[in-house]
Amino acid sequence: MDILINVLEGGFIFSIASMGVYITYKILDFPDLSVDGTFPLGAAVTALCLMKGINPLLACVMSFAAGAIGGMVTGILHVKLEITNLLSGILVMTGLYSINLRIMGKSNVPLFGKDTIFSGNIMSLAVILIFAVISKILLDLFLNTKLGFMLKAVGDNEELVTSLAVDTDKIKVLGLMISNGLVAMSGSIMAQYQGFSDVGMGAGTVVMALAAIIMGNSIFKEGSILNGTTLTIIGALIYKASVALALKLGLPPTDLKLITSIIVVIALLLNNKKFNFKIGKKSSLGGENIASNRKSMESI
Repeated sequence: MDILINVLEGGFIFSIASMGVYITYKILDFPDLSVDGTFPLGAAVTALCLMKGINPLLACVMSFAAGAIGGMVTGILHVKLEITNLLSGILVMTGLYSINLRIMGKSNVPLFGKDTIFSGNIMSLAVILIFAVISKILLDLFLNTKLGFMLKAVGDNEELVTSLAVDTDKIKVLGLMISNGLVAMSGSIMAQYQGFSDVGMGAGTVVMALAAIIMGNSIFKEGSILNGTTLTIIGALIYKASVALALKLGLPPTDLKLITSIIVVIALLLNNKKFNFKIGKKSSLGGENIASNRKSMESI
């Protein structure tokens, strides 16, 4: 039972970050590696806030804002300075390492004894579940707004959106801001959950999130009930369960990264697709949803 609860808690925390990566991977087709830096950024901002006695809920909001700023920088580097999408994310990820160290003052900050969102008699799983459900609902609502349709259209067919006199650069930056904001908030919750913030806790975030997204979409089919965000949450739970099973079978914790890589390979094989990002100034996901998005945009 304890293992199941730990899987659910870790899975739901990580599902928030996975939903953020879902925006860049599935919608924008943008290989955003800056999430490896914004995840610990959220934890670093939270550590600073809690050390100064700021309300832990407000710390989560501030972490989201900090992550959004990180995503905005990635977007500006790409759309304004015309740096390739992959390199933009790498530059921001690298720069955030030093920024996170400056925010925390040292590489690791313990949070034991500080008030967190888990303080009190409320079950940790209940608190995490509330955050995950609220994040999913708000993201689904956004994706069904005019801006949400534009975001999906930019990923499917950028030329279509441009022909409607819409600034696609701003839409891309907005998507990256929301994505990294969610990732940073996930880092904030993780730091409060485990009781410390570490500058290296974001390593491999993008790979693990991609594993969750691919596994969710490989095992289940997207439909009216199981939409993209729901499949992402399910995939995050399956990923965490897979890691827990591997450790339960006797593999040492030091092999966690190897386990992650193997899970990603298996997920890709299940998905039966080539993992391919278009690395460059312009990128598009293809044309499978162009017609539906064209119809949605024209109705708007």
